[in-house]
Amino acid sequence: MTDIDGIDGRILRALARDGRISNQALAEEIGLSPSACLRRVAALERDGVITGYRAVFDPARMGRGFVVLVGVGLSEHSKAAQEAFERAISRAPEVRECHNITGVIEYMLRVECADLPSYKAFHTDVLGALPQVKEITSFVVMGSPKDERA
Repeated sequence: MTDIDGIDGRILRALARDGRISNQALAEEIGLSPSACLRRVAALERDGVITGYRAVFDPARMGRGFVVLVGVGLSEHSKAAQEAFERAISRAPEVRECHNITGVIEYMLRVECADLPSYKAFHTDVLGALPQVKEITSFVVMGSPKDERA
């Protein structure tokens, strides 16, 4: 486990806000020399604290503005059932996130579609067609006042 000191914490917060910030601008913001800043960022990457950089897309501008959080309960509590479900879900482009969770259901999905009819098709033709699926509970996202996913 890597020790994150105050400077590393400030670097991580700055990169979370803007992963494309230049090393020069990051160093100025943090109060380090560019070479010291670059060494710290490289160490955070090498230690696996920073696992990658990515672009964040606006689902609505991509025609996927209908967002649904979907709870999925499986009919069988076995490793084989979970693996089969995860394989099927990995092939579904509508599923942007899949989390194996604890509680009364096994999975929570973040699904992005164009609209209600396209979600209904996904619900029926993809989730409803999987033999492992016993229960589906849909929560339509009406707004996201806080979303820090990068």
